[in-house]
Amino acid sequence: MYYLNVTIHVLAALFWLGGLFFLAAVGAPVLRAVEPPALRAELFRRLGERARTAGWLAIVTLLVTGVLNLHFRGVLSWATLGSAAFWATPFGTALAWKLGAVGAMLVVQSVHDFVVGPRASRLRPGTPEALRNRRRAALLARASALIGLVIVIAAVRLARGG
Repeated sequence: MYYLNVTIHVLAALFWLGGLFFLAAVGAPVLRAVEPPALRAELFRRLGERARTAGWLAIVTLLVTGVLNLHFRGVLSWATLGSAAFWATPFGTALAWKLGAVGAMLVVQSVHDFVVGPRASRLRPGTPEALRNRRRAALLARASALIGLVIVIAAVRLARGG
């Protein structure tokens, strides 16, 4: 069961992070060239809504399988997680980095997906406010992708014992 769970966890991470990088490297540059601006805005909105749904399904899967991974590794107990000695180990330090990055990613992704992104899609294309909100959405998406890389680095360290 542990290996199946890890496999699902890794696939969900690939799906989530791959989606972010695809949108940044392929989707957004292609859509920026679409004219007229109203069509571009509509395509961004549709792509964003679909990506948001798929991304949050992956995030929920990651959270559930992540907790199960800790359970299978014998870490999910108050005795372990409440121990300062555990957090001082290489494994505990890597886990702290991963959990901290996951928390940051959840905040950044939530603000992007449920506040700034939807606001940007509701504004009339080309207005200063719309451009400002689209730039904020792009910045938050990039931040989420960078945090995702921190999560991957911490995950590799965890897999190698810290």
